[in-house]
Amino acid sequence: MSILSLILFACLGLGACGGKGEPIAPTPTSSPELTAGKQVFVAHCGACHSTSPDTVIVGPPLAGIAQRGGGRVDGLDARTYVYTSIMRPGDYLVEGFGDLMPADLAKKLTGEELDSVVAYVLSLK
Repeated sequence: MSILSLILFACLGLGACGGKGEPIAPTPTSSPELTAGKQVFVAHCGACHSTSPDTVIVGPPLAGIAQRGGGRVDGLDARTYVYTSIMRPGDYLVEGFGDLMPADLAKKLTGEELDSVVAYVLSLK
């Protein structure tokens, strides 16, 4: 190998390590509220509600509820709709689904758990 080849090889090697390329974006981490909300969801909601838009378990899937929820009931934004659906599950049944959600779920959750699970559900895309 010639000296010129060695110099070229060294320059290319150093250039690859130099960090002049596009920075790699860090993987976003969930906020503590969303992490707690996911735990509440898994413990109390995930057996019946899917987080995938095309998967029905027992109740309606919750992916995209932040976009759909605001248009479900006149005068309610998505957040209020989700809170009300947990507090009084029989009030706003989704067409094609029965009144199967536990009526006492809100009583089993602390205020912080309720807030975090609503935030988590509203974050589902």
